[in-house]
Amino acid sequence: MIGCMRRLALALVLAALAGVAYLMLGWTRRSGDGPDYVTATVDRGPITATVAATGTLNPVTTVQVGTYVSGPIQGIFADFNTPVHRGELLARIDPRPFQVKVDDATAALANARARLEKDRADAALKRITLARTRSLRAGGIVATSDLDLAVSQERQARAQVALDEADIQSAQAKLEEARVNLAYTDITSPVDGVVVARNVAVGQTVAATFQTPTLFLVAGDLTKMAVDASVSESDIGVVATGQDVSFTVDAFPADTFHGRVEQVRNAPVTVQNVVTYDVLVGVENRELRLKPGMTANVTITTASRPDALRVPTSALRFRPPAVAGDSGAAAAADAPAEGGARVWVAGTDDRPRPVGITAGVADDRFTEVTAGLREGDRVITALRRSAPAAATGNAPSFAPARRAH
Repeated sequence: MIGCMRRLALALVLAALAGVAYLMLGWTRRSGDGPDYVTATVDRGPITATVAATGTLNPVTTVQVGTYVSGPIQGIFADFNTPVHRGELLARIDPRPFQVKVDDATAALANARARLEKDRADAALKRITLARTRSLRAGGIVATSDLDLAVSQERQARAQVALDEADIQSAQAKLEEARVNLAYTDITSPVDGVVVARNVAVGQTVAATFQTPTLFLVAGDLTKMAVDASVSESDIGVVATGQDVSFTVDAFPADTFHGRVEQVRNAPVTVQNVVTYDVLVGVENRELRLKPGMTANVTITTASRPDALRVPTSALRFRPPAVAGDSGAAAAADAPAEGGARVWVAGTDDRPRPVGITAGVADDRFTEVTAGLREGDRVITALRRSAPAAATGNAPSFAPARRAH
């Protein structure tokens, strides 16, 4: 009897365990039928919006040094990488032909001055003769024709003096021109800087008849340089003067250099139907590591929020799958979001719920939320597993995503 009771009790226990196992298996299957979502917590952190571009390093000031006169190069006094000061001699054209012209102009000026002195003396004599003739004519000693002749000669003498004075001015101008051309045989630097190119050699003849040849290229102070960056038309709207810039160059890939936007040029640059705009970035180069012509990979910081309420940018792109029989969720997924953007959060009934937000600054990972969410809210960022097509009315499961900083 006791053995039968024990067997009966054991059978009841086994049946109860089997029932519990069946119920747990059914609950697991039902709970697994719903879609599985990845969520992230709304938190606070830094957001930095940037614009990427490429550019070329150039000196702030670059001067092409040429010549106004023609002739053979007599001497070179500066070479590549030579530091020069304003007015320092770079090269000299043979000055002898120009010195001859100066001497000739000097002699012509002296001749004009001597002729003026001679004609002034003649004019003085003509004035005395005219006065004497008038006196004699008043006494009836000479005829009227003699007086008329004396008047004419005196006027001619005065006119000749005026011509001589004009000739002197012309001779002075020609002498000054000859002296200027002689001075141009000394080719000097117009600015303080460094010679970055030399295009002439001793003995070479330069001709400045039709176009001024470039003999030297002098870069201004290389401790201050500029990056000429090309920004696409889709990004130029957020670029402004004063924004911080960081960039790298291939010569120093591990180093980051910094600058500031100094000018946003309005002139478009079109290459193969692609429109870009030039942005000038000022750069300090005290160590002279940066060289003219280097390619810079530029990052312009257009906006920064050190402690923004933020969500992963993937949350704004997420759309839940339409659940069978849930026409409200499907309609909400297609409706325009209030505030210009929408995210989906885990609702109180364990279903995704759309929330309209106002988005602010965004980078490649996070987007600022200025209205619509609070810190600590959970937003859906991705779908981990889809629900079977035949599943209806089953609650979804929400899995928190690994928090990214």
